[in-house]
Amino acid sequence: MSPAWTFALARLAGALLLAVALGLIFGEIRLWLTIVLGGMLTWQLLNLFRLQRWLRHHSQEDPPDLSGVWGEVVALIGRIDRRKLYHKRRVMQLLREFRRLSSVLPDGVVLLSSGREIIWFNRAAALMLGLRRKADRGMPIENLVRQPEFSQYLKDPGSGAGVVVRMRDGERSLSLIVIPAGEQLLMLARDVTHEARVEQMRKDFVANASHELRSPLTVIAGYVDQLGDENNLGSEWREPVIDMRQQTGRMREIVNDLLELSRLEVSADEAPLLPVDVPGLIDQLVREAKAGIPAPPRFELDLDRGCRLMGSVREIHSVAANLISNAVKFTPATGLITVRWARDQDGAHLAVADTGIGIAREHLPRLTERFYRVDRARARASGGSGLGLAIVKHALQRHGGRLEVESVEDQGSTFTAHFPARRLAIVSDASVVSRADAIL
Repeated sequence: MSPAWTFALARLAGALLLAVALGLIFGEIRLWLTIVLGGMLTWQLLNLFRLQRWLRHHSQEDPPDLSGVWGEVVALIGRIDRRKLYHKRRVMQLLREFRRLSSVLPDGVVLLSSGREIIWFNRAAALMLGLRRKADRGMPIENLVRQPEFSQYLKDPGSGAGVVVRMRDGERSLSLIVIPAGEQLLMLARDVTHEARVEQMRKDFVANASHELRSPLTVIAGYVDQLGDENNLGSEWREPVIDMRQQTGRMREIVNDLLELSRLEVSADEAPLLPVDVPGLIDQLVREAKAGIPAPPRFELDLDRGCRLMGSVREIHSVAANLISNAVKFTPATGLITVRWARDQDGAHLAVADTGIGIAREHLPRLTERFYRVDRARARASGGSGLGLAIVKHALQRHGGRLEVESVEDQGSTFTAHFPARRLAIVSDASVVSRADAIL
C-alpha cells in the first residue's frame, strides 16, 4: 500500500476517534459522527471538483495543489499527459519526415484508408495519376484509376507483384502495388512506360520473326524430308540427313511454340466460353504420348467424366499436352504418371503427377519463364523448346486459372492447373472413372 493511502486511512481513523470523543464529551455520538464524516465528504467532493475542473481546462490552468491520494492522482495524470504529448510530437515529427522524404521520391506514394479512400499522396503520385490535392482527398481510388485489372487487384491487396495499368492518355504505363499497413493501405506507383514499350517491342519482334521463319522452315523441311526418302542417297549422307530432319523438326516446334505464346500474350480478353471435353482430351493425349515413344511409362487416370470445362479447346489442349509431354520426357519407362481431373467447391483441377527426376526447390519460381530450363543438357536431349510452361501459364490466365507446382528432387513432380468454378460445366449423366479402373 502506498504512503498516500496509509495517510488517508490514518486520517479517516483519526476523524472517527475525534467524533467519538466529542460525542462522549458533549453527548450525541451519532450527531458528531455525521458532522465529521459529512465534513470529510465535503472536502473530498471539493477535491474532485478541482480535479475535474483541471482536467477540463488543463491546457490553460495549472494542476491543483492537492495532497494525499488526490495529489498522487494529479501527478499520475500529469505524467500520462506529458507522455502522450511526447508521443504525439514524436509521431508528428515522423509524419513530417515521412512526407518530406516521400515528396522527393521518384515513385508515387498514396495513403489509403481501409475503405480505399485517399488520405494523402505525394507530388509524384499527383503527377502520375492526375490527383488534385483538395478535390480528390476522401475519394475512392477506384473512381480515379478506372482499370478493371486494378479493381480486381484491390480485392486482395498485397498479393503478387502488383499490376500494370495503362493510363487514360494511352501513352503511359504505371506499375501499381498496394501494401497493407495495419488498418490502412499504402499504394506505390511507378512509371514503367519505357519498360512496357521495350517489352512490347520484344514481343512484336518475336512474333514477327517467328512468323517470317515459318515459311522458310517449311520449305527446308520439305526438301530435307525428300532427301531422307531418296533411295539413291549415298550412305555417307544418311546420318547427316537424319540429323537435319530432327533439328528441322525441333526448329519448327520452337517456332510454333513462339507463335502460340505470342498469340496468348497479345490476347487481352478472357478465353471464350465453349464446351471442352477435358476427360476425352486427356484420353487422346495419353494415347498419343504412349504411341510416340518406344518404352513409355505407365499411366494411371482418375477422371471425373461428369465435369466439363467452358473455355478454348485449343488452349486447354495446349495446357494438357504440355503437362503430359513434360511428365513423359522426365519419367523413366519404369515410372508412373498419374493424371487427375476433379472438381470441388473452388473449381476444377487438372493434376499431372510423375515419379521422374523431380525439380530442385530453387528452380520452381522460374519454371514458367521463357526458355528457362532446369537441366539444359537433358532438356536439349529431350527436344524441349523451353516454352511449354510459359504457354501453360498464359493459357491459364486467359481462363482465370493458375498453375501450381510441387516437386521433390529425385522423387517426382506434380503440376496442377486450377480453373475457377465459373468455368465448370457439369454433365449429369456421365459417370466418374475411378483410379482402379483406369490404369493404362
